[in-house]
Amino acid sequence: MLVAISISPSGTPLAGSPAPDGGVSDAVAAALQVVRDSGLPHELNAMFTNIEGEWDEVMAVVKRAVEVVGERYPRVGLVLKADVRPGWDGQLTAKVERVEERLR
Repeated sequence: MLVAISISPSGTPLAGSPAPDGGVSDAVAAALQVVRDSGLPHELNAMFTNIEGEWDEVMAVVKRAVEVVGERYPRVGLVLKADVRPGWDGQLTAKVERVEERLR
């Protein structure tokens, strides 16, 4: 399965949480670290983080990433889009390659 997630903290950072410039990049970086530590194939772009893996392992990573942000902020928004296609691996890049091929 492929998922695209966007995790958005909101509210005033909890005591001891870094947000010196009023931005949320520290919280987003903490969520991304959870994804990286999972070892699952993933990619970061300006709006989402894409993750590939089996349902349970991907959802466990998403849950932990939300929890990490929730340790820093009182409210966390999650946008998740999933492509559930059992038996297909390597689609993180293959889907893009199929589209790019049609543009050549």
